[in-house]
Amino acid sequence: MKSRLPKEYQNKGAGNMNNMIKQAQKMQEDIERVQAELDEREFTASAAGGMIELTMTGGKKLQSVKLNPECVDKDNIEDLQDIIVAGVNAIITQIEDVSAAEMEKVTGSVNIPGLI
Repeated sequence: MKSRLPKEYQNKGAGNMNNMIKQAQKMQEDIERVQAELDEREFTASAAGGMIELTMTGGKKLQSVKLNPECVDKDNIEDLQDIIVAGVNAIITQIEDVSAAEMEKVTGSVNIPGLI
């Protein structure tokens, strides 16, 4: 003996699946659009009390580095190296934070591993 679903529930599975597929495709398109916009966007950050300013694209391509002349001392290269590292870390953190916030708007807080 076969059991049957009431009429209002019959043939709903295929429609739901199609809707889910369409939503997933739209989300994928939105993610790709936002990622492309972020890749082209320029970010600027400074570190070490303004001793360094960096500009980088959202795709993490370094555009420029501006150093305060006061931080350049040929007898103390280690401080300059530390300032550069701090600046690079600051701008990468900024890019990742903005990227995560923009992607959250698109995905509705759904965590998609490897997205960013």
